[in-house]
Amino acid sequence: MASDTDIVKADGTDGKNKQGADADEAEVRLLRPKRRVSPLTFRILAINLIALGFLAGGILYIDQYQETMIHSRIEALVKDAEVMASTLGEAATVDADQAELRLKPAEQIITRVVGVTKNRTRLFGVDGKLWLDSRDLAVDQSVIIDSLPAHEGWSRFRDGFVNKISGILDSLHHQEKLELYHEVRQQVASDYPEVMAALEGETSTRIRRLSDGADIITVAAPVQRFRRVLGALLLSVDTRDIRQAVQQTRITFLRFFGIVLLVTLLLSFFLARTIVRPILRLARSADRISAGTHTGADIPDYSARNDEVGDLSRSLKEMTLALARQIDAVAAFAADVSHELKNPLTSLRSAVETLSLAQTPEAKAKLLAIIADDVGRLDRLITDISNASRLDAEISRSPMTEVNLKNLLETLIDLYDSSQGGKIPALQLDIAAVRKPDRAFYVRGLEGQLGQLFRNLIDNAISFSQKEGVVRIALRQTREMIEVTVEDSGPGIPEDKLEDIFDRFYSERPRAEAFGKHSGLGLSICKQIAEAHGGAIIAENRKRGGARFIVQLRHSPGGAETAS
Repeated sequence: MASDTDIVKADGTDGKNKQGADADEAEVRLLRPKRRVSPLTFRILAINLIALGFLAGGILYIDQYQETMIHSRIEALVKDAEVMASTLGEAATVDADQAELRLKPAEQIITRVVGVTKNRTRLFGVDGKLWLDSRDLAVDQSVIIDSLPAHEGWSRFRDGFVNKISGILDSLHHQEKLELYHEVRQQVASDYPEVMAALEGETSTRIRRLSDGADIITVAAPVQRFRRVLGALLLSVDTRDIRQAVQQTRITFLRFFGIVLLVTLLLSFFLARTIVRPILRLARSADRISAGTHTGADIPDYSARNDEVGDLSRSLKEMTLALARQIDAVAAFAADVSHELKNPLTSLRSAVETLSLAQTPEAKAKLLAIIADDVGRLDRLITDISNASRLDAEISRSPMTEVNLKNLLETLIDLYDSSQGGKIPALQLDIAAVRKPDRAFYVRGLEGQLGQLFRNLIDNAISFSQKEGVVRIALRQTREMIEVTVEDSGPGIPEDKLEDIFDRFYSERPRAEAFGKHSGLGLSICKQIAEAHGGAIIAENRKRGGARFIVQLRHSPGGAETAS
C-alpha cells in the first residue's frame, strides 16, 4: 500500500533535473501569480499609517496654538497700554485743569516701563504730532555680538528641510491677508487708524504683516485725566518670538513623528514578516501539492508557534496527510474492487464460452446455473461496493447527534424478532446496571451508520451460529467509553486472522456455506464506521468457542440532541 505522503510526485525524485524544477515553478505561478508586494502587507502598512495619519493631522493644530498665543499677546498688550496711559495721565500732569502732558515726567515713565516690557512705545499729542518714541530714548543701547555657526553640511541641510516643511505647513494654513507695515519717517497720528481712535477716547488694536512674514501688533490707548483726552499712547510688538516658538514646536513634533513613523514601519514589516511570509509559504506549498510537484511532507512546519499561524500549519499538514491517506485508500479500494470483480467475470466468461459447446440439456442447465450465480455474486459485490463508497461521504456530510445505544439495540432486536423470529438464533440483550440510567448510554454520532454497524455484527454472528444457538449482545459503560459486545456460538476465528478479518473483501466463512455468498465488506464497513465516530472495534475468541466483537465508543454525557 502506498504511504501517506505519496499523494503526488515526490520532490526529491532522482530523475528530476533543473529544467523540470523550472517547469514545476512555472506551473505553480499559474496557480498563484507572484507579487512584488503582498496585499496583506500593504493592508497592514495602510492600517498602521492611517492611524499615524491622525497623529500627523495634529500638527495642523499648532496653527491654532499660534493664534491663541497672538490673542494672548494682544490682551496683555492692551492691559499694558491701559496701565501706562493711566499712569501718564496721573503722573505727567500737575492738576486736573491742566490740558497738556509734561514731556519730562512722561519720558521718565516710558523709559522705566519700556526697560521692563521691551515694547516699543510712542506718545502722540492731541494735535496728532509724535512727542516721544522709545527708540529715540536711551533705554538699552548695549550691543551684544554672537558668533554665528557655520551654515553648511548637515546643519544647512536640516535647516533647509525644516524651512521647506514649515513653508508647506504654512501654505496649508489659511492665513488672513493683513496690511503690510511700513515705517513713516515723520510720523503723525493720521498714519495709524488705531491712534486716531485712541484720540477719540477708545482703545484700539491693529495687526499688520512685516516683510519677513512675521506679524506686528499695535495697541493704542487714550491718555486721559478725568475723561479729558491728553494724548494717545501707541505700543507695538512683533510676533517673531511666537513664530520661533511655533517653529520649534513643529520641529519637535516632526522629530517625534519621524521616530514614530520609523517604528511603525519597522513593526509593520516585522508583523508582515511573521504573519504574511509564513502564510505565503504555506499557500505556495499547497499550490505545489495541487500542481503535483511536492508531497505533503514538504509543507513548512510552524507547529512550534503558539498562534493561529501554527494552528494553520498543523491543520494544513494534517489535512494533507488525511487526503493522502484517503487517496491511498481509494487507490487500494479500486485495486481490491478490480481484483474481486475479475473472479466472477472470469467464471462468467468461461461459462458463456462453454455454453455454445454444451451438447446435453443437463450441461446447459448447469452452465446457466453458474451464470446466474455469477451474476448474483456480481450484483451483491456492486451493491456492497456502492454502499462502502458512499459511507465516507455520508459520515463527513451528515450532522452528528446524541444517540441512545440502549434504545437503538432494543429496536434492532425487536426488528429481528418480528421479521425473522424462529428462523434465526435467539438474540439476547444484556444491559449492565448503572447509577444514572438517564444519560448512561448516549454517544455522539450518526444513528443510521451506527445501526448499520450493529446490524452487520449481528448478521455476522447469526451466520456463524446454529439455528438453535444464542447470539448474545451486551451493553455496558466504563468511565469514558461505552462498550457493545456481540458474541456468537460458531467455530471462532483463526488466531492469526483476528486483524485480517477487517480488511476489505476478506472472508472467513464456514465450509458448508456457498462460495461468493458474502462480499467480505461487512466487517470492513464496521471498522470504518467505528473509527469515524472516534471509536474502535476489536475481535477475539471466546474461551468456550465462538467469536466476540467489542465496539468501543466515547460516552457523551451532554444534554439534548443537537447537531454538531
